[in-house]
Amino acid sequence: MPKSQTVREFSKSESSLDGMTSPTLPAHIAIIMDGNGRWAKQKGLPRVEGHAQGMQTVRTIVEECSRIGIHQLTLYCFSSENWKRPQPELDFLMQLLESYLIKERPLLFEKNIRFSTIGRKDMLPGSVQNEIDETIRQCSNNTGMGLCLAINYGGRQEIVDAVQKIATLVKDGNLSISNINESVISSSLNTSGMPDPDLLIRTAGEMRISNFLLWQISYAEIWVTDKTWPDFDISTLNEALGDYARRERRFGGLKT
Repeated sequence: MPKSQTVREFSKSESSLDGMTSPTLPAHIAIIMDGNGRWAKQKGLPRVEGHAQGMQTVRTIVEECSRIGIHQLTLYCFSSENWKRPQPELDFLMQLLESYLIKERPLLFEKNIRFSTIGRKDMLPGSVQNEIDETIRQCSNNTGMGLCLAINYGGRQEIVDAVQKIATLVKDGNLSISNINESVISSSLNTSGMPDPDLLIRTAGEMRISNFLLWQISYAEIWVTDKTWPDFDISTLNEALGDYARRERRFGGLKT
């Protein structure tokens, strides 16, 4: 059985969004976009071609999620561990990101999409930081779907940063230890103000979460497809959403 059908077999017609009501849609979808390099290798192309094709998939999925009424979409673009890659590939990825931020602003504005990033932005090239800031500025008054790009992001580091923030509040007398709770921790994370992901999608068949949103995905439904990210399309998204709609989310309780 393909990994993308881990719950039960269903036909293509069942995975359609036709007739799907908003309560069955996840409010927040998080995606680990994996397999760009493998896609390129399968086609005898340089790895960078896979990243370029993957960026086209980003546009397709962002548009579709906005169209169907997803509240928040978070994409894992570049992890804090990705700096270990060869320098030419890193240079290309940074150039590709900068180009995306510039080229997609008209689309984000047209679709009324809110824009944000999570991760340690200060380690990115200055030109990329500037384009991130400009895109956030231009989208600041938008009220539609939220698009968040996780760039130079690591879940463990995010939690460390949150602990340091909370410790500083306690040290300065602005928070008592007895008042530290889940809400305080959540509000200290990069994703403060966002709903936790309802659905976590991973492409290319990998069965791990790779240090992504470790706190936030505690109760997320996980859906994995063997398709690489460049091959991920609207029909695959519909398949994931159809499967999500049929799952029973009990959050540790029993179905009544």
